[in-house]
Amino acid sequence: MRKYAVCGVSKRAIGMFIQPLIENFSEAGQLVGLLDTDAKRFSVCKEQYPQTAGVPEYREDQFDKMVTEARPDVVIVTGRDDTHVHYILKALAHGLDVITEKPMATTAEDCRRIMDAEKTSKGKVTVTFNYRYSPYHTKIKELILSGKIGRVTSVDLNWYIDTYHGSSYFQRWNRLREFSGGLSIHKSSHHFDLVNWWVDQKPVEVFAFGALNYYGADSVLNPKSKPEDGYYCGTCTVRNRCSYYTRWNARSKNVTVKDDHIDLNTKSTEAYTNYRPDQCVFDKEIQIEDTYTATVKYDKGALLSYSINFSLPYEGYRLAINGTKGRIETTEYHEPSRIPFPFPEQTIDFYPLFGSKETIHVVKREGGHGGGDPVLQEDLFLGVDETRPYPILSGSSDGAYAIATGEAVWKSAKENRPIQIEQLLGQTLPTS
Repeated sequence: MRKYAVCGVSKRAIGMFIQPLIENFSEAGQLVGLLDTDAKRFSVCKEQYPQTAGVPEYREDQFDKMVTEARPDVVIVTGRDDTHVHYILKALAHGLDVITEKPMATTAEDCRRIMDAEKTSKGKVTVTFNYRYSPYHTKIKELILSGKIGRVTSVDLNWYIDTYHGSSYFQRWNRLREFSGGLSIHKSSHHFDLVNWWVDQKPVEVFAFGALNYYGADSVLNPKSKPEDGYYCGTCTVRNRCSYYTRWNARSKNVTVKDDHIDLNTKSTEAYTNYRPDQCVFDKEIQIEDTYTATVKYDKGALLSYSINFSLPYEGYRLAINGTKGRIETTEYHEPSRIPFPFPEQTIDFYPLFGSKETIHVVKREGGHGGGDPVLQEDLFLGVDETRPYPILSGSSDGAYAIATGEAVWKSAKENRPIQIEQLLGQTLPTS
């Protein structure tokens, strides 16, 4: 039985790792330590899951003490993005394995530090890119591996984030690049990893454009008469003129906001320390981009045309993968409860280069991220499924390539020039 310690007791930590570990995989693993900056998060976790009542708690500066006392075999890193590198490096210095949420870090430079540390450590880094595990995404991988479309030549991927989900990034810490790396890293690293895995090629060069169109002080949607910081949805005097607020909140209801774990009134003294999930999306401090288009060149000749927009009427994506023998197409409409119009069920369409269309219906699974989370959890806590004919669990080089691509996107947009991935990473990485 392996022993696990969690650094960063976030909603993701509880739902993705702590709950399944204590309820589904208790014979394979044991939770032996919790570390966080805020004691409130410990009490929320233990209130939700009383089985964790006896698990020792540690402050953010007590990592070494936790390792000495709790003696974990694996450290699970699930705090704010910019904290990941700190705990990954400390775990590797102790020779411990690491399971980290994406992004593995927020800069290519920190990725280099992690990979250098991993080379001299007994520990191994695993990055939880759960999008790989969706049944639709594994089916696409299998179609490509079967040779059905031949050699992959190009990929078109357009990702849509709706006004509910998209605005949430600008209400929290994600809106500051020093905390999240910007959304081309925090969010798009998911997408870049997925494409890297599908085509089994390494990104080498990126050119991109980006803009801040919907959020920030200069937004045409800003209901304030002049740019001004310090507004919160819970106390805002103009919120009923804010399209983002009124789209998702009834005027007659008490003002509440969703926290990482629980719903809290903004006046509550029970809120997490230094954490507000209802900051104004029109604050002047917002400088990251909310819209990107990018072209990525790969080492074996494939090209990716990518776009993402964080303020759209619905959520989902449109994908096309072209090859020397044919083409795959699919469209996903995500979060059905938030889509205000009828939409078709997702299928995968295969178009041979010379022949008739074939529609593939995919067997669905229950669970988060399109049924991907439960299968990923099995690989993490029980070991990789040996019957699966292809690798799927991500390592540090996978995490690094995804982050470097995201960094190249925002840097290219800022500097108006192509960015070489090797220049960011300082090396060509082996495949994980």
